[in-house]
Formats: sequence, C-alpha cells, structure tokens
Amino acid sequence: MAPELTVEYLREDAYREWSDFVRNSPGGSAYALPDYLEALSAACGGRFRVAAIRHGDELAGGVALYERTSRFGTYVSPRLLLYYNGPVLAGYDTKYPYQETSRHLRSLTALVDFLSAAGYAAVTLKPRPPVADVRPFLQNGWSASLGYSYVVRVDDLEAIRGNMEQNLRRLVDRNLREGTVFTEDEDFDAFLSLHELTMERVGAAPYLPTSAFRAFLSRLHGAGLASLFHARLPDGRVVASQLVLLGHGVTHTVCAAADSDHMKLGASAFLRFKVFERLHHLGYLANDLTDASLNSVTRFKGQLGGALEPWTELCSPTTSRYRWGNRAASIALMSRGRLGALVRRARALGNRGQA
Repeated sequence: MAPELTVEYLREDAYREWSDFVRNSPGGSAYALPDYLEALSAACGGRFRVAAIRHGDELAGGVALYERTSRFGTYVSPRLLLYYNGPVLAGYDTKYPYQETSRHLRSLTALVDFLSAAGYAAVTLKPRPPVADVRPFLQNGWSASLGYSYVVRVDDLEAIRGNMEQNLRRLVDRNLREGTVFTEDEDFDAFLSLHELTMERVGAAPYLPTSAFRAFLSRLHGAGLASLFHARLPDGRVVASQLVLLGHGVTHTVCAAADSDHMKLGASAFLRFKVFERLHHLGYLANDLTDASLNSVTRFKGQLGGALEPWTELCSPTTSRYRWGNRAASIALMSRGRLGALVRRARALGNRGQA
C-alpha cells in the first residue's frame, strides 16, 4: 500500500528539517527559510507558518506562508523583501519525466485542498520559475498571471564576463583601472544612505524604516543569509551597494543602490560583475536579479547577461468580506484623494482672489 500524502503546519522543532529540504530543492530560496521569515516578521510585524506536504514520513514539498491580518481577514501574499513565496517541491531522480510530474501534481493538489480549508481570506503565491506546472491551482478556481525575472548563471566564470554587454565590460575595466575597490562587509550605514537616496530619486519610500532595516540586515547577516557588497572609491567612499540573499544555490539581489554622481562612471556595472565573481568563488549557481518589469533598470539587468525566466503568480478565490471590504476601502481612499484635490483647488482659487 502506497504511503499516505498529508499536509500539516510544521512545529518549530521541525524547521531544521524544512530548511534542509528548501536548500536542496531546485525551487527553494532564502525566502522560504524560517530564519529569513523570522527576521522579516520581526521587521514588518507579520508572522509565518510552514505548511508541509509529507509522503509518509518523507517531505515531498510545502510552502512557507507569511501571514498578515487586515480588518477583513488574514491573508498571505508577497511583499517588499519577499519576492517569492510559493510552493517548494522535492526533486526526483527518475528515468521517466512524467513520474516526477505526477508526484508534483499530487503534492500540489493536496496543498490546494489544505489552503482552501485553512480559513484565509485570500492567498497569493509566487513560486520560483522551477515550479511551473500550476494546473492543480487553476483547476480549483485560482487565477494566474505571468511575470519575469533575469537570472545570471555564476557557475561558469568565463561566461559571466562573456555574456555581459560590451559597454558594461568597458565600464568594469575602467573602474578597475581607476582603482575602484570591491568589498564585502557590514557597512550598513553606507548601504542605507545610498538606498534612501536611490528610493528618493525614483519617488518611492525606503523598503523599511532605518532602524528596522538595520536590525533586519544584522539578523540576516548573523544567520548567514545575506551579504552586503560595495564599490568603493580609492579614498574608501562607497558609491554603490548591493544586498544579496544567500541560503540556496540560487542567490537573490534584493536591493541595489548607487550614488547618482557615479552611475555614468559604471560603478554599478563594476559592482554587479564583482558580485557575480564572488558568488562563483563561494560555490553558488546563479543570481536572481529580482524582477524584469519593462523599464530602464530592467534594460540594464538584461545587459548583464542573464536569462529571462518566467514565474507565475497565483491568486486564490477570496472571501466576500475581504473582496468587498478592500473594494470599499479603495473607493474611500479615492474619494478622500478627490476631496483633498478639490479642497486644494478651492484654496488656490481663494488665494488668487485675495491677491
């Protein structure tokens, strides 16, 4: 008789088993590791649980669920610093590919049934590209949308440079000649300063408040799940920084920042190249550059020589309370925005009348 397939929330004393599983799964990532999610929860106020799929006593897959609570119910979804949050499945060494496909479909079907009964108001999952067969979700009423990310292989040192666009190679060489220095260290202040300037330049808020971001990075570094890399001028000043998540053969560049005065000089290209080299020497397989929406930053990512890989975002059916509550909140927010615009316009007209 075949072992039973079950899904259950893991107890904390089983997190080490889950972490080992994630590190060895083709679709795993630092985002699915309990140590990472504990740091994110401490910084952002959410919480997480791991729903594990077992085939008998053997882990066959699962998903780390980062939960947040709104007025309309508890929901699961990606967020800043949680780019992927989808199922992680076991790899199988089988003669026939359909056998692995069949096992994955059984695991995902069991997971969908479990999530449907878990009481969430809404669930949005985004697995890494290796988990591409999502038919059990679609068959059960989930919707799907497609996105992309650039992934650079770092296991071939010659290919790293050879696949880069020619002008970027020229900028890398220029920085080498002019004495730009590559460092890996815990200079959080330099990184955070450049991050805040970069986000201000694009009209967005920093990923986290300064104190929370500092504590988050410190905790990740202590767990061996992240490194900060910098490009420094000969005088030691940092002009570009990157935060890279580790913990799996595929690493993730989750945040890159640069001094605007040195962007045209190629400090960012230099830093990206040196990070790829460093990851190669550390034994990693690839670096996911995080997102490939159509914009100038994505064009730069494409020139770094990565492959464009598709991912699928999956959205569950939502509860009526969550759906209508969010819709009402959006309408109220839009109405307040319009009212504010009318008030500002009336004040402007009044000021003109007084002039």
